[in-house]
Amino acid sequence: MVGSKSDRIWRDKMNTETQRILRAMSPAQKLRAAERLYYSARQLKAAALRAQHPEWSDETIRRVVREAFLYARG
Repeated sequence: MVGSKSDRIWRDKMNTETQRILRAMSPAQKLRAAERLYYSARQLKAAALRAQHPEWSDETIRRVVREAFLYARG
């Protein structure tokens, strides 16, 4: 069994709160939030690649990030 009872209670509460927030958002707000998440994920991926491969050029980082998101690979 993964996680304690208090972990599950916390997750359930967060899921309920997340659902409440999402229901209150307009479609435009949801689209903007998704867009921000997408670009944040790209920035995190680029930062991770820079840390793993400090010798890579900025262009190589951009290309690998683009390919990772285009083909949904690690």
